[in-house]
Amino acid sequence: MTLAHLLLVALVQGVTEFIPVSSSAHLILLPTVTGWVDQGLNIDIAAHLGSLAAVIVYLHQDIICLLRGSANILLGRANADGRLILWLVVASAPAILVGGILVNFNANLFRNIEIVAWATLIGAAVLMVVDKFGPKSRVIKNMTVKEALGIGIAQILALVPGASRAGVTITAALFCGYDRREAARFSMLLSIPIILAAGGFNAAQLTVRGEIALTQAALLTAALSFLVSYITINFMMEWLRHASYMPFIIYRIAIGVTLLLCIYTDVSPV
Repeated sequence: MTLAHLLLVALVQGVTEFIPVSSSAHLILLPTVTGWVDQGLNIDIAAHLGSLAAVIVYLHQDIICLLRGSANILLGRANADGRLILWLVVASAPAILVGGILVNFNANLFRNIEIVAWATLIGAAVLMVVDKFGPKSRVIKNMTVKEALGIGIAQILALVPGASRAGVTITAALFCGYDRREAARFSMLLSIPIILAAGGFNAAQLTVRGEIALTQAALLTAALSFLVSYITINFMMEWLRHASYMPFIIYRIAIGVTLLLCIYTDVSPV
């Protein structure tokens, strides 16, 4: 693989993982647009681990609080941090469970450009309505188990490429009345177990096949993905201090409409 290919994979993964535009959709479209071969699971795992490291570094204070909360749970002393770690478990479980079933059934069931286009467009429309009209003042320390479960069930939709894991979890959190930055924060915290579960599964598959390798290309991809992800997270969180999700919504609508026009007019998107 060329340096340009690795850089583009890291750029796409880093920019799209945490903003509500669907990283999976962009990675599916990447070979179509560039004409390059698929980068393979090794590079995919490396790119996602880079993003995982970025969100852990950015949310390091939250991670420390969650670790303290876990210790308090073990000691029988529940507090706000302990409850949050439990809500993250509750919210992560549905997508991990359904994702595991889907992988064993047919991992490529929804990997279709038309599905990507409609999921991108519909997800953007729902996010636009909720972002514009929903109340946005609550903080996640006041989250309830029902809300955590609701956000977790919504996250199942992210198994459809184009729906966007960040998009559906942020939309669900906004629907529950959470502040835009708080919704993004909870979505990023939710990304940690999801990326670990997906990355662990893929790594196990490669290990069984004897194909996993800590190559120079993988290390470079992880480093680039970390850098791009960290910059993107900082940009998004600063943007949300004074603005809405509208630029991301407009981008998704443009992508969805363009893909649908290409599909239904039989024009290549490249």
